[in-house]
Amino acid sequence: LPDRIVVMGRLSSENTSWVHTELPSWQSAIYIVDDPNTTSLHTSTNKGHEANPYLKYIVDNYDSLPSTIAFIHAHQKGYPLAWHNDNPDYDNAISLRSLNIDFVQKNGYANLRCNWEPGCPAEVQPFRDMPKAEDAVGHVIPKAWQELFGNSDVPEVLATPCCAQFAVSRKQVLKRPRSEYKRFHDWLIETELDDYTSGRVFEYLWHVIFGQDPVYCPDYAMCYCDVYGLC
Repeated sequence: LPDRIVVMGRLSSENTSWVHTELPSWQSAIYIVDDPNTTSLHTSTNKGHEANPYLKYIVDNYDSLPSTIAFIHAHQKGYPLAWHNDNPDYDNAISLRSLNIDFVQKNGYANLRCNWEPGCPAEVQPFRDMPKAEDAVGHVIPKAWQELFGNSDVPEVLATPCCAQFAVSRKQVLKRPRSEYKRFHDWLIETELDDYTSGRVFEYLWHVIFGQDPVYCPDYAMCYCDVYGLC
């Protein structure tokens, strides 16, 4: 088996056959999020957007992870559906085929989006005085941070290019114990925050969970070079 895997959640109605045809050199773990009775891989509830299958995968496979794990969305390409995929065709298959695995191994984490819009340079500012409707995530981060990480060192700014598609190394994942990912997953399922907001909290925490500074906004040209070898 290839020593790399793509992990995603999908609705029963979504077709992800592109993963097998377009990415033959990757294993895949595709979780159905809206059918708890299926015999395929699935999540128990459809809550927390992509964070739910991402965390479930780590918790369930902690002791047998391949060396590179890419966490992505189910849609392959096209605009506007896959607007966040960072190449001219908005095509995730192209992104993954050109992913620089050496950089993922060296850095531990790579956001698959280099484009700063939206997310950088300062998307989430938990302490700024802003109407709740305009900054739903910022308002809930301080409490969520404390519940997830068990401390109150909430950063002034959390920022990274949007959309929660990234690759990590096994070595980086293993820097936290399985029990911690289990706690993150339990929090996601049990929190009173709704599906959208709970998932968004993780969108702006993945890079922190995987060892990066609270503001992870690499220079555009450097990112394309590091992550995709487009130097």
